[in-house]
Amino acid sequence: MAQRGPRWYFNFRSPYSWLAHHDLTARHPDVAGRVEWIPYWDPDPVSERLLAEAGGSFLYTPMSREKHFYVLTDVRRLAKDRGLAVSWPLDREPVWETAHLAWFLAADQGVGPAYTDLVYRARFQDGEDINDPSLIAEIAGRLGLDPAAAGSAAEDPALRERATAALMSAYRDGVFGPPFLIAGREKFWGLDRLDRFADAVRSAAATPAPAPSAAPVPAAALSATPSGDLGHAGGCG
Repeated sequence: MAQRGPRWYFNFRSPYSWLAHHDLTARHPDVAGRVEWIPYWDPDPVSERLLAEAGGSFLYTPMSREKHFYVLTDVRRLAKDRGLAVSWPLDREPVWETAHLAWFLAADQGVGPAYTDLVYRARFQDGEDINDPSLIAEIAGRLGLDPAAAGSAAEDPALRERATAALMSAYRDGVFGPPFLIAGREKFWGLDRLDRFADAVRSAAATPAPAPSAAPVPAAALSATPSGDLGHAGGCG
């Protein structure tokens, strides 16, 4: 089986994912255009049920209250370093499928990166509620997409299937928090690992693919217990 290409899991809720998107597109545009973009989000009860039925689970570990307050300060510093000002949104009973499932419609029309940029801008720079279907519909319309389809993406059974596939991909890849990036067998978690990821992607593109390993690690040797490094400040988890 051919080795899967480089990919990054992004999340519209995560401020570190927002900053990683900024750096990826501004500092590493060649890499941004070469990797697979996969949305990753906190599933609602429907998505969680569909994911469980597919044999997966959501590995994210919610952060503590203390870490949450640290993140607010840390992100403001990091954004200032990039010439960005943060306008924190207020999430009231969020349904993250609203923004993330509409991304599939944008990607189908070749405007996934533009949609991603506008959603991040709306959330973290304008302080808007990206869980509001009317906002997602408005963003979609600006990109020439069907506003009604985008605003109701979370209600589309076909998009729910694609969402389950994306979350299953994250489960199989061991994603436990965003941003999460993979190049070959190397995994990178957090904003401060982005440059290493970019280097790995460029290096792999310049190097012939190695022959498949004759002795892959057996699945039984890998832990089935989800866990996360909660001390890393460059990622949410």
